[in-house]
Amino acid sequence: MERRILITGANGQLGLAINQLLSEREDITLINTCLSESSAYCPIKLDITNPMGVMNLVQELSPQIIINCAAHTQVDLCESDQEKAYTINALGPKYLAEAAKAVEARLIHISTDYVFSGEKTEPYTEEDDTEPQSVYGSTKLAGEEFIKSICDNYQIVRTAWLYGEGKNFVRTMLRLAEEKKDIKVVSDQYGCPTSALELARVLVFLIDKEESGIFHAVCEGVTTWYEFAKEIFRLAEKEVNLSPIPTEEYRVAAKRPAYSVLDTGKLNAMGCHLKHWKDALKEYMDGLAASEL
Repeated sequence: MERRILITGANGQLGLAINQLLSEREDITLINTCLSESSAYCPIKLDITNPMGVMNLVQELSPQIIINCAAHTQVDLCESDQEKAYTINALGPKYLAEAAKAVEARLIHISTDYVFSGEKTEPYTEEDDTEPQSVYGSTKLAGEEFIKSICDNYQIVRTAWLYGEGKNFVRTMLRLAEEKKDIKVVSDQYGCPTSALELARVLVFLIDKEESGIFHAVCEGVTTWYEFAKEIFRLAEKEVNLSPIPTEEYRVAAKRPAYSVLDTGKLNAMGCHLKHWKDALKEYMDGLAASEL
């Protein structure tokens, strides 16, 4: 049976990765939507903060699954524009949940490690108490709560330290390596770097599962931003003077979680295992190198 999957924010790093995996599957029709101008890849403009626009489009297309990749992810800007962050990260998912319920579609929503305080010293499970420390985290949590209160058929997927096509930590490090030789990176924040392609593989796994609820999806292994950068430069064979610094020396508007490690035991028990972060990073960087040939 053919299934129609509507993707919001399809021109972002995760939307592109999902298309990479699913575009050739004959049993699935992908409906790509984005906020910007329409194109052959993304033919439909959709502003998820427009409730009537969301409802009308979803009722017209009647997808079986909606994957929400749209979000305000500029963490520091969220602090200075709280209303915009709330509208996109909280009300957007609310409108999508209402539309999904109206057509009896499943809503798959991407959330974040920022819903937690980051003060634990062991991996966060799906059942742990939430305690966001930033506007970004609190608005993403509000989006989760709206979905849970409206939908019965939902899958909320929390991830962390995501990178893929477009601007991300890996590309930033590679650019800095070309611009200067002395680079300082925070060494006291812990997490699990996760490639958009690995996260997309999780979503492909979940679309064939009936289980509703919250799922944690990050690559295996734990590291720091400093060690992450070190591995990037090693794989790229870049000679730089990389120095570790404490969080206090990295002055930004939004508070970052000191510990962002998410427990993936729930997915593992279902038979879904993500790659180790080093293996996923190598796959990503091999792809970058190939694209430059």
